[in-house]
Amino acid sequence: MIDLYFWTTPNGYKITIMLAELGLHYRVLPIDITKGDQFGPEFLKISPNNKIPAIVDHDGPDGKPLSVFESGAILLYFAEKTGKLLPSDARARMEVIQWLMFQMGGAGPMLGQAHHFRRYAPEQIPYAVERYTKEAARLYGVIDRRLADREYLAGDYSIADIATFPWIRPYRWQGQELDTYPNLKRWFDAIKVRPAVQEGLAVMSETKKWEAKPGTESWKNMFGAKA
Repeated sequence: MIDLYFWTTPNGYKITIMLAELGLHYRVLPIDITKGDQFGPEFLKISPNNKIPAIVDHDGPDGKPLSVFESGAILLYFAEKTGKLLPSDARARMEVIQWLMFQMGGAGPMLGQAHHFRRYAPEQIPYAVERYTKEAARLYGVIDRRLADREYLAGDYSIADIATFPWIRPYRWQGQELDTYPNLKRWFDAIKVRPAVQEGLAVMSETKKWEAKPGTESWKNMFGAKA
């Protein structure tokens, strides 16, 4: 059995999509980041950076439980555990890992900053809004050019696509329109109709959409001194 510590964020949905693609059985343990669940001592033992997602695989490589935090590491772990969605060929494998790292080190953090300064900052800072909106556009351009002559980011559908797709879903939060990036749009539209992607995105879909307004306890838990 796999325990998934989860909340309805792009990084969380990476893992529910991956698990659905692989057909692995798991149970969801909600970590309500608006209420500060991520700071609980038991969760911090699993995810010392107090971020979701995290997992505990009770059937680890040596038959003993193994905990993993950081969404990219979790995707790599499940790919290696199952031998799927990550090529064994060295060149093809490195293509996937490069684009996974592009998402983890570039697209995720920068698009997250666009979310923050466009939606959650206690005051509108024009420089920050322009800075991260332009960076979002640059990153979308990188992806669009990459997809000009290929169906997916790194050959076949892989963990690189699974990592990137959830961060493109809130494109309007980032000040973008998909019609501006026709290759990215084709890729996005193809992925969103995959049955496993729809299954992964349905996890906790009944959860009330959260909003962290400056000054509220939710905002403090996510962006304030507590975070």
